[in-house]
Amino acid sequence: MARPWLHLCICLQIPGFYTALLLTQTPERILTQTNNETEILCELKEHSGVYWYRWSQERQHFEFLVFSNTLGKATYGTNVSQDKFNVREARSHSSSSLHIRHLRPSDSGTYYCSVSRSSQLLLGSGTRLSVVDALPPPPKTTQTPVSRKPAPQITKSKAASRTGPCSPLVWIPLATGVLLLLLSLVSAAHRLYRECRASTLWGARPWDSPGAGW
Repeated sequence: MARPWLHLCICLQIPGFYTALLLTQTPERILTQTNNETEILCELKEHSGVYWYRWSQERQHFEFLVFSNTLGKATYGTNVSQDKFNVREARSHSSSSLHIRHLRPSDSGTYYCSVSRSSQLLLGSGTRLSVVDALPPPPKTTQTPVSRKPAPQITKSKAASRTGPCSPLVWIPLATGVLLLLLSLVSAAHRLYRECRASTLWGARPWDSPGAGW
C-alpha cells in the first residue's frame, strides 16, 4: 500500500528529482493518437515495489497514479481509473511496465517510475507522452531535378544550311546536269557537222573536184 510520507517526499523534491542508476526508463518520448494505447517500460536492478507518477506541465501538477508491489498488488491514486492504467511486473522482478489505454490529450505529460530507498524516492529519467487527435504528416522529401542540357543549336544550323538554296547539295547536281547537257550538245553538233560534210562530198560533181580535166 502507498505510504503517505512518500507523497510528502515527492512534494519536497519536485524542484530537483533524484535520478538513480537503479532505474532505466524507456522510451524517452512517445507520440500517439487519441483512443490508442501505449506502454512505458522501467527496468530495475532490485525493488520492493514500483511507483508511477505523472507530471503535467500544463497544469503544473505532479500526480500519483499507481503503486505495484512485488506480488503484483496495485494501489491506485485518487480519481485514477483502473481501466486506464495497468501495471505489469516481470516474473524476475527485473522490470515493470505501465500500460495506458483509451488515451486522451489530457493524458499528455511526463511519466516517471520510481522506487523507495533509504527514505528517499528515486525517479527514473521520465517518458514524455504526447497524445494528439491527428499525427502530423511526414516531412516531404525534395529531390534535386536532373538537369538536361539542351541540344546544341549548331547541329540544327548545319542541317538548315545543307538544305538551303545555296547548299552544295543543290548546286553541285545542277552544275553536273548542265555540264552533261553541254557535252551532249557538243557531241551532237560534231556528229551533225560530220554528216553534213560527208553528204556534201558525195553529192559533188566530177568537174567540181580538184584536179579534174577534159
